[in-house]
Amino acid sequence: MPRFRRTALAAGLTIALAALSTTVALPVPASAALPTAAVALGDSFISGEGAGAYTPVVDASGVTQGFPGWTAPNNNAFFCHRSANASLNQANLPGIQNRFNLACSGGQPYDIANASQSRAKGRTVASQLDQLRAVAQTQDIDLVLIGLGSNNSSFTFGNVAETCANRFIADAWTGWWEFWAYLNGPVEQKPCSDADLATAAQLSAATAETTAAVRQLLTTLDQVDADGQHRVVFQDYTNPLPLDLNQQFHEEDGRDDTRDKFRDLGAERYAAGCPIHRASLAPGHRFSQGLGALVKSARDTLAAEFPGDDLVYLNVQQAFNGARLCEQTTSPAGALATPIRLQDGANGTFVTSLSGKDKIAIQRIANTCVSYFQTCQESWHPNATGHQVLGQCLTGAAATSARSVNCVRAGNGTITVS
Repeated sequence: MPRFRRTALAAGLTIALAALSTTVALPVPASAALPTAAVALGDSFISGEGAGAYTPVVDASGVTQGFPGWTAPNNNAFFCHRSANASLNQANLPGIQNRFNLACSGGQPYDIANASQSRAKGRTVASQLDQLRAVAQTQDIDLVLIGLGSNNSSFTFGNVAETCANRFIADAWTGWWEFWAYLNGPVEQKPCSDADLATAAQLSAATAETTAAVRQLLTTLDQVDADGQHRVVFQDYTNPLPLDLNQQFHEEDGRDDTRDKFRDLGAERYAAGCPIHRASLAPGHRFSQGLGALVKSARDTLAAEFPGDDLVYLNVQQAFNGARLCEQTTSPAGALATPIRLQDGANGTFVTSLSGKDKIAIQRIANTCVSYFQTCQESWHPNATGHQVLGQCLTGAAATSARSVNCVRAGNGTITVS
């Protein structure tokens, strides 16, 4: 409330009122209520990577960055890829007046309390907590969606995807005796194993790192939220690929992916959006489950530390059931995730077919992704329709009385949060 300087008149009124036998309550000026807001924090699965319609992003210097061109440095703030189609913007959130997407593609736990640009491959944006504090100055934050853990100092989702896809492409187009000239050196041609994605020790370290970052977030929220009342939804990750590919993608021209060289099959899977060994799929799903365990552990640990906070774990690992890449014969049409897509030079034109290309062309196309990561960073992320599904998951998590919920897609496309 505003404070008023005591005057002689005010002092006289105080004495007169004190003399009355009955105390009279004077009306107090009411301060205007702040508009309610939902805020998204974290990495690419929250920012809206893959969903298109990316909005300009204010960088650490306060300059608004629009699309800077395909050959711009990847640390440009725009490549946070904050999408108007992100799940936060598609969720039905009664009572929420405004929405703020502060997440950044490639975001790590480090970026919660630190400027991302101060670490390797970070983008030129302020810490997500500083961005949150700015929002809290004019908004009453009632809902926070956070997705964190798939990128950390031990491993990143982008590296995991790149490793497994590159191994398949190398295996499909070159013999085991041939040198494979990627910019970063030769690429193995065997399927990914669990250890290639994340070891138990790395997942443990990532869990501790993520928990520490979200602890800082909750502490800050309790300090800056106007009324101290807010729900925090901890969303985990859904795998863009199925447990096994549709039978149509098992072999081509009599060759499967256990043979040496299988270019027709390689081209077929790339066109469908799933250039991956079938043997890599199970480790990939165990990796996704490991990320789910990481997020749930962080939520449970912090719920014990912040007993007064409203913390909900949202499991979305089954949210894309039946509509993953190469799960149906029509893939990538109808899938809820973006296919692997590369460019032949940073020219903005995506290569949709590798059919008929030789290994030199394949090498050149793959190296474009290495030199200009923004040309391929949308790959294997939820697309706009996928984020619509995740928005339904968030709708349920925002309204539930449970502290842990599963979002599951049925065969008919129905989404259930329970």
